[in-house]
Amino acid sequence: MPLAIGIHDLSFATSEFVLPHTALAAHNGTEIGKYHVGIGQESMSVPAADEDIVTLAATAAAPVIARHGSDRIRTVVLATESSIDQAKSAGVYVHSLLGLPSATRVVELKQACYGATAGLQFAIGLVQRDPSQQVLVIASDVSKYDLDSPGEATQGAAAVAMLVGADPGLVRIEDPSGLFTVDVMDFWRPNYRTTALVDGRESIGAYLQAVEGAWKDYSERGGHSLEQFAAFCYHQPFTKMAHKAHRHLLNYCSHDVHNDDVTRAVGRTTAYNRVIGNSYTASVYLGLAALLDQADDLTGERIGFLSYGSGSVAEFFGGTIVAGYQDRLRTEANIEAVSRRRPIDYVGYRELHEWAFPLDGGDHATPQQTTGPFRLSGISGHKRLYQAC
Repeated sequence: MPLAIGIHDLSFATSEFVLPHTALAAHNGTEIGKYHVGIGQESMSVPAADEDIVTLAATAAAPVIARHGSDRIRTVVLATESSIDQAKSAGVYVHSLLGLPSATRVVELKQACYGATAGLQFAIGLVQRDPSQQVLVIASDVSKYDLDSPGEATQGAAAVAMLVGADPGLVRIEDPSGLFTVDVMDFWRPNYRTTALVDGRESIGAYLQAVEGAWKDYSERGGHSLEQFAAFCYHQPFTKMAHKAHRHLLNYCSHDVHNDDVTRAVGRTTAYNRVIGNSYTASVYLGLAALLDQADDLTGERIGFLSYGSGSVAEFFGGTIVAGYQDRLRTEANIEAVSRRRPIDYVGYRELHEWAFPLDGGDHATPQQTTGPFRLSGISGHKRLYQAC
C-alpha cells in the first residue's frame, strides 16, 4: 500500500479584537441583512497594533510544538500574502519565537489565498522522500482593504498551523490533484500599497472558472465522483462564496441543485470563517477545523478541498478522515480562540486600520495591546522586534 501522508495535527489562532458587522453597518448605513445573509458574515477579527502574521503564526503553531515536540520537524513552510519583508521569510521569525532547531529549512510561499495548499503539497513530497520527517505548514494572513470600500466587510485575520507527516492523525491526503492556473487581474496588492485591490465581479467569476478548471483536471486524472465526498471545504473570502462555489460545481457536473444539498455539503465548514472573516491562505483550513469540530463522526469519510488564490491558481484534492481523529481535535481551544477576542467599536477599529510604523528607520515601540503569547514589540533600524510575552 502507498504510504499514508497527511495532516497529523491542526491548530489555529486569531486576533485580539473583533468588530461586529452590526457596528460596521451602523457606521455606513448598510442593512445588516446584507452582511449576515448576503455575504454570510457576522464579525471580523481585527489585529492589535502589536499583532501581525508572525505573532499569529507563532500562536497557532505553539500548541502543535507543545504536543509533538520539534525533533522530527526539518522544514517550516509559511504561506502568506501579507508579507512583512520582501527578502526575509516571516517563518524565520516564527522559527525563533518557537525555539525550533537550527537544523531546519524555512521558506515563505506566496500565491494569494492558494499558498497554504502549495505548502501542504510540497510538505507531502518531502515526507514521501523521508517518512521520518515532519513538516510544519503555517498559513497566516491579515486581510485588509481600504476603509469604506466594498471589500471592507470581508476583512479578517487568522493563522492555521498544520503538522504534516506519515501515518497522519487527522486527514490522509489523496491523489490525484486537479490543477488550474490562468492570468487574471481579479485581486492584487502592489508593493507600494498596504491594502489589496479587488474587482469583486471579476473575482467571483474567476473563482467559479477555477472551480470548473480544477475539477475538470481532477476528473480527467481519475479522481472520485462528487457522490463519494461527504463534505467540501472551499476557500471562503466570505462564507456565502462556499455555497455559491458548490452550487456552481453541481451545475457544472449536471447535478440537480437543491439548497439542502448545498448546505449539507458546506454548511458546517463556515462556522469559524463566518465570525473571523477572510483569512486568505488560512481560510480553507479554518473550514476544515470547523467541519471536524462540528460533525458527529467523519471517520473514513472523504472530504473535498477546493483551494483558490486570486490571480489565479486553484487546486482540487481529496482527503479521508482517519480513525481516532476526534481524540486529537482542539475544539475547546478553537472556540476559546474565537470567544476570547475583545469587541472593538468602529472608531477603535478605524484607528487600528490606519496605524502604521513611521518609515524613518528609527526606534518605535508598539502599544501593548495583545494578551496573546507573542507580540511585535516595535521596530529599530528598520528591524522588526518580536518577543514572547
